[in-house]
Amino acid sequence: FSGADLADGSCAHPSIPGRVSPLLPANHVTMTKGTGLVHTAPAHGMEDYSVASHHQLPTDCLVDESGYFTEAAGPELKNKNVLEDGNEAVIKMLQAAGNLLKEEKYVHSYPYDWRTKKPMIIRASKQWFVNTADVKAAAQDVLKKVKVIPTSAVNRMLEMLDRRTFWCISRQRCWGVP
Repeated sequence: FSGADLADGSCAHPSIPGRVSPLLPANHVTMTKGTGLVHTAPAHGMEDYSVASHHQLPTDCLVDESGYFTEAAGPELKNKNVLEDGNEAVIKMLQAAGNLLKEEKYVHSYPYDWRTKKPMIIRASKQWFVNTADVKAAAQDVLKKVKVIPTSAVNRMLEMLDRRTFWCISRQRCWGVP
């Protein structure tokens, strides 16, 4: 059957009793990248976040900064590493509930950290959002005082600042990049 047949449908969550998940259309899901039907994890990727935002879904992040499931993920998963024993625990939970249709090994295309050469998990983090007009004006004023070489780049940067719709002050980076 086609994806259109599933429009406006829902399904029971495979591991959280009583939780119903809506079936949603998403342009980034295609038959060439898998089955065409995937879970959505709004706290773990831009495409999923965009779909969730469009449908006003919550952005629950069940993974902490170290890559371990939090208490909110449930007692069976709490403190298990997502890429290691957490993965096996999820498979066992699905099997026990009779919700695992097929299991096969798949090499996932995780992004990798250039320093450690280890896979990274994309996750949402709390941010401070500020008044756009105030930040924009302050940033433009400060930029006008900076010596930029070549000078023609100043106008491009001022235009970029003017087009910026959201501003977020992030405290999550502690090394190297702004």
